[in-house]
Amino acid sequence: MQGDDRLHWWQTRWFVIAAVLAAAIPLLYPAIPPIVDLPGHMGRYRVQLDRAAYPWLHDWYKFEWSLIGNLGVDLLIEPLAPLIGLEPAVKLIVLTIPMLTVAGLLWIAREVHGRIPATALFALPLAYGYPFQFGFVNFALSLGLALCLFGLWLRMARLGRLRLRAAVFVPLSCLLWLCHTFGWGVLGVLAFSSEMIRQHDLRRERGNGHWLHSWFRAGLGCVPLALPMLLMIAWRSGADVTGQTADFFYWRTKIAWVVMALRDRWLWWDIVGMAVIYLVLFKALRDPRIGYSRHLGLSALFMLAVYIVLPRIVFGSAYADMRMAPFLIAIAVIAIRPKPGTTFRHTAILAALGLAFYAARLTGTTISYAMFAQDYEEELAALPQVPIGARLISFVGHNCNNAWRMSRLEHLPAIALERRMAYTDDQWSMAGAQLLTSRYADAGGFAHDPTQIVTEVKCAREWWRPINYALARFPRDAFDYVWLIRPPAYDPRFAVGLKPIWRAPGGTSVLFEIDHSVPAPEATDEELGVPRWLILAMERRRARLERAEKAKMERADRRERLQRLREEQEN
Repeated sequence: MQGDDRLHWWQTRWFVIAAVLAAAIPLLYPAIPPIVDLPGHMGRYRVQLDRAAYPWLHDWYKFEWSLIGNLGVDLLIEPLAPLIGLEPAVKLIVLTIPMLTVAGLLWIAREVHGRIPATALFALPLAYGYPFQFGFVNFALSLGLALCLFGLWLRMARLGRLRLRAAVFVPLSCLLWLCHTFGWGVLGVLAFSSEMIRQHDLRRERGNGHWLHSWFRAGLGCVPLALPMLLMIAWRSGADVTGQTADFFYWRTKIAWVVMALRDRWLWWDIVGMAVIYLVLFKALRDPRIGYSRHLGLSALFMLAVYIVLPRIVFGSAYADMRMAPFLIAIAVIAIRPKPGTTFRHTAILAALGLAFYAARLTGTTISYAMFAQDYEEELAALPQVPIGARLISFVGHNCNNAWRMSRLEHLPAIALERRMAYTDDQWSMAGAQLLTSRYADAGGFAHDPTQIVTEVKCAREWWRPINYALARFPRDAFDYVWLIRPPAYDPRFAVGLKPIWRAPGGTSVLFEIDHSVPAPEATDEELGVPRWLILAMERRRARLERAEKAKMERADRRERLQRLREEQEN
């Protein structure tokens, strides 16, 4: 690559091992990885593991195993949690995700370029991209695995083991789909683009390099990856599957996602990080000493096309297009390589700068996570006051201005479900999208996400309730405790009948016990900060959704009873 056969320090096996291990550093200190959705998932894992031991969980939640393309961590905690405990198991799994991502990027770069180019180091901080910060753990795990599997795909092609590759990737693609559908889809895009280049080069050597033939042959080469399409059809054809696909071509947000691909805590720090990456991408276009490989360049273009076409919501899961952005950029970065004749001094400087960038981003993320972990510890100090099996409703303070630093507290109430087997109102409830749905009818419109999020005033285009409205309107007979986590300012008269039993030292968080002998406060919607017409519209829509969800759950329960009856009759 630089005109000699020497391996330089950034191309050695020891450097790759060190880079992969370093990716775990930010997650070593926090007991619970401070990424937004993860506590909510941990609550679901507790129901998954211990619903038989705590019968009231069955009254509140319906958990049913089914074949869906979103089971990565859910499956892994089954063997791990009984061995080391649920929280250590979750931490271990999440800790491996950035390591897999870094390993996959470096492996792909090695297979495509022959050696790891110095510029590939600039892609490594994207292992902690915005989708990971959001806590999309099944998605992030599947993408880390997809990158490693793509490296294996390339290696087996380089070694001429095409028949073995076809046999191996049939089960591997199915397992990847089970982890998360997106990982399987990304692997398919990467594999198809690489096969197209390989087939085109082979046919050009034979004197027939027409691209149409290459497209056709590439499609045949990717047939071993196609079996999950049948699994997808079976999944989405289920009678109780919900979740829409919507919001195509939101150009403003698509542009925003590629700008905030490193979004974490400090706006200036994260924007500077993205500026460095885009400077490297631009340099590859202008600098005669480096350029893009056809192979990964085409892969990046294919992923860009997918990113443009993807809607914001897929099967009810929001931020679908946002999740692709860091991986699209990472593939574009590792596509860069030195051109023949480039001096060692030039590439060594690039490698040193790339390593410094990776180290700086890891340091910033480590500090950020330690600060978020401290926030978790302060708020979770309330949990010893929550009895086992309590009916707990939580309200977490939020704002309407979409601040750059997310609090990471949005789903923290689920740790009460995970540690105290308490009911919490922050679980997602969408049949077919995950294994758990809420069935606690007494909670009414306060049964599941996003009812736990409250704001000072009504936010435009959001379901979040103002804090005064939430305190005055939640069904008090359905709950025993109220947990306010860093709430916005509220009128104390709407907290009548709520007895504080814990307060955060120096903070605004408080745990209340509900005095059921005291009636809920009376107030008009206007007094509570929400126009009445808007409340009525919101409640009508929510009631329609809840009726549809309840009807589907009842149909599923009837099928379960019929199945049990048939089994009893057969026995």
